[in-house]
Amino acid sequence: MENVMAYSPFLIRGVGVTVALSLCSILLAVALGLLGAAAKLSGSGWARRIAGLYTTIVRGVPDLVVMLLLYFGGQVLLNQIGAMTGWWKYIELNQFIAGVIAIGFIFGAYMSETFRGAYMSIPKGMIEAGISVGMTRTTLFWRVIWPQLVRYALPGFTNNWLTLMKTTALVSVIGLEDIVYNGFAAGRATREPFTFMLIALLVYLILTILSDTGLRALERRYTRGVVRGV
Repeated sequence: MENVMAYSPFLIRGVGVTVALSLCSILLAVALGLLGAAAKLSGSGWARRIAGLYTTIVRGVPDLVVMLLLYFGGQVLLNQIGAMTGWWKYIELNQFIAGVIAIGFIFGAYMSETFRGAYMSIPKGMIEAGISVGMTRTTLFWRVIWPQLVRYALPGFTNNWLTLMKTTALVSVIGLEDIVYNGFAAGRATREPFTFMLIALLVYLILTILSDTGLRALERRYTRGVVRGV
């Protein structure tokens, strides 16, 4: 217990990194997911093919492989561009930024399918009714489409968010000092790896419970007044 107390600031810092990484990654994933869903639902064949290729490749490759490719490959690519153009010298990619880009890029593919499925679940009659009463595209989106989109997307979004939080543990392999990296380092220094990995487990469990509780409350708000089938 003394070792845990001694390393508690180190562990708390790791928790902060994990939470910040999760929040930044989900913002990027949502942005990419909305773009991907819009592309898949658009009338452009090229947009649909590019979005389909994106989701197929990302969902078919292990998350760790994607992260390592983006971290090391992205760094090499940036330095090659800098060498060819002379615009910058050697760049070392920040682990946090690399983690956000990698995780956001990965889960953007899953969010694309979540948002596409949610949009397709919206009754077309609602959209047609909005158009018939003279709603502009902006008004139609915020008054009719967006509330329905959120309601249908929330279950899938919740699953993606909970999985994303666990996936942040992978950033420890590129040296980012998250809760897993710091917990492992503390366990190795004190020769108590089980104790500190158990703490990391409890941290993820607490974050999962808090997230699930909050998102379920949000889902109840958006489904208020909706009659469910028996």
